[in-house]
Amino acid sequence: MPPAPAPQTVLRVGHSPDSDDAFMFYALTHGRIDTGPLQFVHQLEDIETLNQRALRGELEISAVSIHAYAYLADRYALLGSGCSMGDQYGPKVVTRDAYSLDELRACTIAIPGERTTAALALKLCLGPDLKTQVIPFDQIIPAVLDGRVDAGLIIHEGQLYYPDRGLRQVVDLGVWWQETTGLPLPLGGNVVRRDLGEDRIRDIARLLKASIQYALDHRQEALAYALTYARGLDAALADRFVGMYVNAWTLDYGPRGRQAVRTLLGRAAAAGLVPTVDVQFVGESDQSE
Repeated sequence: MPPAPAPQTVLRVGHSPDSDDAFMFYALTHGRIDTGPLQFVHQLEDIETLNQRALRGELEISAVSIHAYAYLADRYALLGSGCSMGDQYGPKVVTRDAYSLDELRACTIAIPGERTTAALALKLCLGPDLKTQVIPFDQIIPAVLDGRVDAGLIIHEGQLYYPDRGLRQVVDLGVWWQETTGLPLPLGGNVVRRDLGEDRIRDIARLLKASIQYALDHRQEALAYALTYARGLDAALADRFVGMYVNAWTLDYGPRGRQAVRTLLGRAAAAGLVPTVDVQFVGESDQSE
């Protein structure tokens, strides 16, 4: 008799239902790379829901906001691959009418979640005492258009199509951060639960990096899948959006990317916005630390 197949270990992978995350995790969750005894299954949630689930330790692997990681470091390790980095671009504050940066401080601004990096960068930029209202990320543009809020902090694909809705940009927080620090803005990362053990964590880090590399090497195949999560973007815009947030930064933070994470969370801690955290990375990228 042939030997019995090795038992599968099912690992839940949380990621946002948007095209860049779908592109990144495509190979991992669709059998395009050999994952051995590990089986990876999707858990699709908006990023703020994933942040909250990670705070409760529910998922073995998850995309999270770098902001949220300051509250997760005791339970989750930050993987050296999988970041979404805003390199001279990032979340934008948009309005119907013209506002100056100073005038925004008196506005009600819709944000996609309290623990999102976009919300943290906004407070670092404008100050901690802003009047904000949490609205699901895909409802922020409609909320600005119908006057429920004065301004909206937009993430994901809305960063590309907001002009078509008649809105105008007040500030691009990725540009502001670059001008302030000389660094890219680290928005999201992937984490793995520490209780899986060092060997399993190393395997997951290797496989996640392989999944990203597969998508970059088989771009059209992975992009065709990612388009199913593009929320109405045409193929050209979806390709542009994926390219913004799945690239060399995503494959490996590198020394400058790791510095960007530590600078963001260090400045936020100094401002009293997050607890102080010793940021460490796992996976191949930590070998050059």
